[in-house]
Amino acid sequence: MYKVVGALSAVGTVGVLNTYHARSKDRKDYSGLPPVPNRAEQIEKLKSEEFDVLVIGGGASGAGCVLDAQTRGLKAALVERGDFSSGTSSKSTKLIHGGIRYLQNAIFNLDKEQYDLVCEALAERKNMLDAAPHLSAALPIMIPVYQWWRLFYYYAGTLLYDLVSWSARLKWSKLISKSTAMEEFPMLREKNLKGAVVYYDGQQNDARMNVMLALSAAREGAATLNYTEVLELNHDAEGRIAGALCRDQITGEVFEVSAKGVINATGPYTDSIRKMDQGEGVEEICSPSTGVHIVLPGYFSPSNMGLLDPQTSDGRIIFFLPWEQYTVAGTTDTPCVPHDDPEASEREIQFILGEIDGYLDCNIKVGFHFSVIFIYYVGIRAFFRSAVGFPSRYYLDKII
Repeated sequence: MYKVVGALSAVGTVGVLNTYHARSKDRKDYSGLPPVPNRAEQIEKLKSEEFDVLVIGGGASGAGCVLDAQTRGLKAALVERGDFSSGTSSKSTKLIHGGIRYLQNAIFNLDKEQYDLVCEALAERKNMLDAAPHLSAALPIMIPVYQWWRLFYYYAGTLLYDLVSWSARLKWSKLISKSTAMEEFPMLREKNLKGAVVYYDGQQNDARMNVMLALSAAREGAATLNYTEVLELNHDAEGRIAGALCRDQITGEVFEVSAKGVINATGPYTDSIRKMDQGEGVEEICSPSTGVHIVLPGYFSPSNMGLLDPQTSDGRIIFFLPWEQYTVAGTTDTPCVPHDDPEASEREIQFILGEIDGYLDCNIKVGFHFSVIFIYYVGIRAFFRSAVGFPSRYYLDKII
């Protein structure tokens, strides 16, 4: 079993991507433009020019921010300690979804904020599918049902999901019979199966999306540099942030970047950058949590159909999805201390295997153990400290 090191997620970039797409309706022809500046040129630009905004963090959110800033007429720069999309942004479930579980919470708890979040995410899902069809596509996802009443309950929930989407809807959800479900997903456990609900969400190549955003920003004139660590934030005589002291991770060279403002897009490392600005005593706002995914052979799922376990043993959900001729399953939520090389525990992997195992035919359960796992990957997500318990039970919104 091998561990995936590096990769990305596009949460928080869809709106930026669509904004850039909308401003590029004329489909710029980059073939006649000079190539993206090389590393030496990027470093020289960072050292010699003053920027309107410096973005720290080259994940999906950071790359989206620098692209948006640059295309709005600002002079923007970005530095990333590792490689672009080498962190959480490449370790997602590979979905672009509105959050069907958040819609359920919004209805049952009469929570308008969660409802608004779902509406926004569904609109952004359509934006990403329209703006980057080469990196994203619609994916049908099946919810197998083993109790009659749940069949109509889940169908009503997915129809509501479609209604909330409305013009951004991909396709209408549908009820399918037991025989059709087995035909579509032959690995399903057939005993007591009543039927299934199929709804539609988006799937994307998260790592390529992140890199595309960074390259697009560089094409537009932004200074973008990976393997560059921020050592400290610089302040002017009045105490305002005036840039950052950076170190080239490849050569060890230390240099200053001048900027009128700084965007902290470092995800689970948010508090470490905040402490550079406000001191070690600043109250922490980030509660990092690891999300584990395992990658299995492609024969465990059809190439054009995913599966959702809507109610795991601890009240969360598990996805079981086709991806690049393999099958991705996850995820988990385990509080952690952020670090660059997170590991998955045996307990987390066994949890994912155990939850999915209950949906698979008994004839193949005997082979469903560690030996069939090709790799696993672990992303560290940033939640607000105000969320208590499992972070995934709380909606993800923006904070500035």
